[in-house]
Amino acid sequence: MTEPAVPSRDKERELALKRVRARRDLTTHAVTYVVVNSFLVLVWWVTTPNGNFWPIWVLGGWGIGLALNAWEVLGRRPITEADIDRELRRGRPQD
Repeated sequence: MTEPAVPSRDKERELALKRVRARRDLTTHAVTYVVVNSFLVLVWWVTTPNGNFWPIWVLGGWGIGLALNAWEVLGRRPITEADIDRELRRGRPQD
């Protein structure tokens, strides 16, 4: 038996649930980023306010990870049948 071109209702629901979970996980990631890094900045400010701003390393490194996570969840569009069809029409690359 061949699979239908249009996803079944169960498959659509599964994909929607996956997107909802990904958005909630992103929110948790962002809140954790703010809370933890606020604490680190507070520790820096209390211990060495005139010294090297060492929390920048955590803010920057983790910020890159958060930005990539946000792009994956919010900016990247899913692969569609039209994308697959377009790729099939392009044919195989020449050697």
